[in-house]
Amino acid sequence: MNPTIELLKSHRSIRKFTDRKIAPELLRELIRAGQAAATSSHVQAYTVIHVKDPANREMIAELAGGQAYVATASDFLVFCADMKRPTEASERTGANVVRGMTEQLLVASVDTALMAQNVAIAAESEGLGICYIGGIRNNPQAISDLLRLPEHVYPVFGMCLGYPAHEPDVKPRLPVEAILKEDHYIDDSEQVAAFDEAMQAYYGERKGGNKDSNWSRNLTPLFDSKLRAHMRDFLTKRGFEMK
Repeated sequence: MNPTIELLKSHRSIRKFTDRKIAPELLRELIRAGQAAATSSHVQAYTVIHVKDPANREMIAELAGGQAYVATASDFLVFCADMKRPTEASERTGANVVRGMTEQLLVASVDTALMAQNVAIAAESEGLGICYIGGIRNNPQAISDLLRLPEHVYPVFGMCLGYPAHEPDVKPRLPVEAILKEDHYIDDSEQVAAFDEAMQAYYGERKGGNKDSNWSRNLTPLFDSKLRAHMRDFLTKRGFEMK
């Protein structure tokens, strides 16, 4: 297997970092690699906030659910979906701009995710570790205020970057047979059941302690408690009216 595929398959979330700092030149190159990602119609609907102020890092760590590694990683980035820049650029050409469309929200969110994943892969290729911080969306308005985000810009997630201070196991993924379907959608409950057994074994045997759970049970917060019902109203106030 080629090195790129092996690198992709070896991804782990890193939550403990050494004191070694990422060189500014390397961080800039990671962002350049992120910009090389595919982007819808070359819109490039993203902005990245490099949070350097220690006090702001501490505040974001708390707002994101008490995730201390936000403050202890070498660097912390907030990836924002940004429709302000392209909207205003189009408007300056004299176009009859329509704001607040659902498609614009989707384009900006997808562009941001693709760009961030390029950054993640580039970072790991340099021996760095990363951890996405979806907890940014626990308190998106407070974080938007802290980062002075204007209308038509919203924080999608954060990313911790640094040199790893631990070697967590690679977490198993669903079998390809559950994900890759030929010609039409087919039921995958058998593959999910088998994956639950594999995850139960993984949690029981992984380094750093064990856990009595499986994939299906771990999904519960997404549909039960971690609903983030505030996001719709927040996005509407940001100018993403989802018309």
